[in-house]
Amino acid sequence: MLFGAEPVRNVRVMNNSVFDILIYVFDRYLLEDLPAAERSELARDLESAGFGEANVERALDWLADLAEQREPPTPRGDSSFRVYAPEELTRLDAQCRGLLTSLEYAGILSAAQRELVIDRLLALDTDELDLDHVKWVVLMVLSSQPGQEIAYSRMEDLVFDVSPREPH
Repeated sequence: MLFGAEPVRNVRVMNNSVFDILIYVFDRYLLEDLPAAERSELARDLESAGFGEANVERALDWLADLAEQREPPTPRGDSSFRVYAPEELTRLDAQCRGLLTSLEYAGILSAAQRELVIDRLLALDTDELDLDHVKWVVLMVLSSQPGQEIAYSRMEDLVFDVSPREPH
């Protein structure tokens, strides 16, 4: 993983969805290195790992879209208010929306990054998005943007439910 963390192993049961492929890629490759990697080589690696060709192509398209949407981070805490569109309300339940709001208020996501996370969540091939989807997509978005090591580390602690260390 990024920023010196150990790779995640056996995080969840894989069922060959685009989301599972994204987690697999995130676990084994640095997202920031993917644009330099040869797409066909990565596709072959994923297919040899047992993922279906159609979902591999969709996952690689998802990653390519993420790479194209890199924006310089905006200052956090810009006190924006987000009104969700009907499709977003249908796909993102109250818990998912609440988590995004909490992450923004905590300074882990900027408003622009929140929008990128929502875009990438809606681009997933599932109608049932849950908190795990949100957490992983936030990690992927943060890892794809330079200068986000602290935000990424804070989010990683939330994803893996790491309790803050007590002072000695």
